Amino acid sequence: MTDTSHLGQIQVFWGNGKGKTTSALGTALRACGNNYSVHLVQFMKNGTGDYEIDYPGEIRALEKFSSFSFKRFGTGSWVIGKPSQENIKKVKEAYDYLLSCLGKYDIIIADEILYAVQLSLLQEQDVINLINQKPKTQELILTGSHIPFPAIFERADLVTEIKKIKHPYDSGVLARKGLEY
Repeated sequence: MTDTSHLGQIQVFWGNGKGKTTSALGTALRACGNNYSVHLVQFMKNGTGDYEIDYPGEIRALEKFSSFSFKRFGTGSWVIGKPSQENIKKVKEAYDYLLSCLGKYDIIIADEILYAVQLSLLQEQDVINLINQKPKTQELILTGSHIPFPAIFERADLVTEIKKIKHPYDSGVLARKGLEY
């Protein structure tokens, strides 16, 4: 059995740059390689019908570890403008599911949960409640958002801002298989 007594921190990856989810999944890869159980809960990422996008390379690679699992929630499209009732419903389902996962895994990744707050699909207090309910020896990783949430960051042990300096998308280059998904 893997010693989890040193787990229990809260990590945050946020900012306007590429790599928030990738950073969290890099941590998952390292953790799975050391026999920790990792569960990824993805907010607003599901249902496009395109296997390549719905199950990007990093998830397909991590699925090879028996200690890695994931569940995705979303409507199949990004929230633009005012969130629909379906968007709100899917985020609530994801949040309720995330709460039900507390205590069941060594590490939980709440991917894009901070975007859910930024887009007013979830309240900042909901994330604070999640943090407060997290078991003492369970690691929690939060990703997403282009805007800071000081009350969440204050409770975190690690906060990394991923800042865009330059991105190929700005020049019209779309996401590339194997590199962005």
